[in-house]
Amino acid sequence: MTAYDYRPVWAGAVCDPATAGGSVDRIDLYDSPERTGAPAATAGPAVRLREAVYRFTLPDSLADGRYWCAVTFKPSAGATATDRMVKVDLPRGTGLIASAEEVADELGVTLPLTAAQRERYWTKIRTAQADVSSYLGRPLLPTPRRLLDVTPLWGYSLNDPQAWPIQQFDDVVTVLGHVDNLDGTFTVDLLVGLDAATEEPIVRYVVAHAAEAIRNDPTAPESGTRRVTSVSAEGQSISYDSAPLAGQVGAPPTLDSLSGYRPRLYRTIATASANPWPYGSRRYRRRW
Repeated sequence: MTAYDYRPVWAGAVCDPATAGGSVDRIDLYDSPERTGAPAATAGPAVRLREAVYRFTLPDSLADGRYWCAVTFKPSAGATATDRMVKVDLPRGTGLIASAEEVADELGVTLPLTAAQRERYWTKIRTAQADVSSYLGRPLLPTPRRLLDVTPLWGYSLNDPQAWPIQQFDDVVTVLGHVDNLDGTFTVDLLVGLDAATEEPIVRYVVAHAAEAIRNDPTAPESGTRRVTSVSAEGQSISYDSAPLAGQVGAPPTLDSLSGYRPRLYRTIATASANPWPYGSRRYRRRW
């Protein structure tokens, strides 16, 4: 089965229906953006994974491609809402932080994609991801970890990573779930590391540069999607409109824009030892 994690939005803010007596009931997947007629598939209700994150289990029988969705949920006990802004690109769980359809959107290519187009786009996405991972010095996919027989700190929510002994990981930590062992300890499932698929700046970079790599590939049919500025009389040469320069509107983002995701290295600053009082600024103390 295919998992799709959904974050409900209500009144312009992310909400958690379960805490207000609501629920996330159903997702309908359609073959067209009009979202009319019988849906291609329906799934639900969703399972609450953690705060404001709900998981739908989609059938594996769906063909690869884009589906336009409508999610029905109750933000509270007395209200019902329908989110018609959701798009799901299959397959999921491939290790790619962007989909072939997102690259097609950037190129202006009409959906649905052929199998050959999808494979070509996936190759460019992997290349862009490798460049980002090399620049950041860290993988773009988190790793599952499990803590056994641990005791939470008092005063913290059990979904808060700070409630658990996570100092050993020295990275981004997300609590996936916890099970009470009924003896005062818990078994805790974690995700450790950067989840780049949820970081819009990284996804934006990967999509933009995968699309640009295809535009600059003379063997790719999509290389002709750039605007033509001139053609020779014999048709032997073609000039294209140049891409916007870095920093201009519409220009592909640069690697420097992702510098905030690079891991920070901390070390203590060496300081000179203080002279004993009254010759230094600190009192020299000795315990007899």
